[in-house]
Amino acid sequence: MKKEIAIVGTGLVGSLLSVYLSKRGYSVKIFERRSDMRKTGSDAGRSINLALSDRGLLALEKVGLAERIKEIAIPMHGRFMHNTDGSTAFQPYGKEGQYINSISRSELNKRLMNAAEEHGVQIFFNEKCSTIDWKENEIEFENTATGAVRIVKADIIFGADGAFSATRLQHQLKHERFDYQQYYIDCGYKELNIPAGPDGSFQMKKNVLHIWPRKDYMLIALPNPGGNFTCTLFFPFDGGHSFGQLDTGEKVIAFFEKTFPDAIPLIPDLTRQFFHNPVSSLVTVKCYPWTRSDRFALIGDAAHAIVPFFGQGMNCGFEDCRVLDELAEQHNEDWETILLEYQAARKPDADAIADLAINNFTEMRDRTSDPKFLLQKRIEARVHEKYPDKWIPAYSQVTFNPQIRYSEALKNSLRQEAIMQEIMLRPDIEKTWESEDVEQTIIAKLAD
Repeated sequence: MKKEIAIVGTGLVGSLLSVYLSKRGYSVKIFERRSDMRKTGSDAGRSINLALSDRGLLALEKVGLAERIKEIAIPMHGRFMHNTDGSTAFQPYGKEGQYINSISRSELNKRLMNAAEEHGVQIFFNEKCSTIDWKENEIEFENTATGAVRIVKADIIFGADGAFSATRLQHQLKHERFDYQQYYIDCGYKELNIPAGPDGSFQMKKNVLHIWPRKDYMLIALPNPGGNFTCTLFFPFDGGHSFGQLDTGEKVIAFFEKTFPDAIPLIPDLTRQFFHNPVSSLVTVKCYPWTRSDRFALIGDAAHAIVPFFGQGMNCGFEDCRVLDELAEQHNEDWETILLEYQAARKPDADAIADLAINNFTEMRDRTSDPKFLLQKRIEARVHEKYPDKWIPAYSQVTFNPQIRYSEALKNSLRQEAIMQEIMLRPDIEKTWESEDVEQTIIAKLAD
């Protein structure tokens, strides 16, 4: 008899996980605290557009959903930098033909929920997880619309309810040795929108991720199929240049005119958006353990919330689903072994991508307009082109090589960065960076 599975959270990861499990023949139910976004719409101003890359696409391909999702995605082949002096520069992400995909979180979520229901998954909305009885594996839900309480019993429970997970809290409160760490970066974010031009045209270059890097803060913009761009301002909460300081329309306009002047004409209702859309925080969550015997596991952001600066939060969660499915196949549905190995495999990788994401925030904000950094990236790209099996840039390892684990990518990137820091200290590097000597020195250091 197939097990009854309850998933708490019908976000991106919970919905995809339900498809994987239903394809294995399980009876799957999802319980979601919010109402059905397909009927009520999603909250504007609260969602960063997502970057779907190879890890996420691979997970979607395994259940036949990749092509359906690509229909609502726009390829982005690199970063398009908007510098303070008005100049622009294009920085490709990887080799020719490699790209990531801009996609709306809400539209993706809707398609995944539809796919889940097509596979026989039942979704229950407005159901808030109140408590979990771990002895009986029963979840108490309170309906946020009616106040009614229901008890749901399941053979296996998955907590896929996001960074502020109720299932994780229940797990933590009733576990003797639960490790938990959360920390916020000093920046929050506010979503803005650049509308489409005449006849749905794009007002900026389409197939790129636009970045306005400004040391302590930055603005980014990702394209949408309708011709508009979803922008996100990452900005300190407090201080001289901060959300706290921009408290009038005049200050907002003055700040943008000085800092992002080429964005001003693109957002005609800037002050309305700025004060209407909320400021949200960015948190990293690390915890352990994720599982309870053969009956419970955290997955996605509930297990490992990360900041969005490597574009891997969703991709990492989707990879959780794929790895879990491969373990189910390998261990013939021995769920105690499956969940133990899932935790052992994914915990170090989740910690690694969390650290890589923080590091990439610094890179995007502080270094992408630095001539020395850009030279370093040209050197790395040249070495990668000549020795593709020996040197793979950190971004490419994470984004375009799903066969490389996140933990391996972190280890490799730290080693490569140490080598490059030595190389960049050469007094004549600006003149000799294309020389055979520089190239062979890098390869020799890799071999040490």
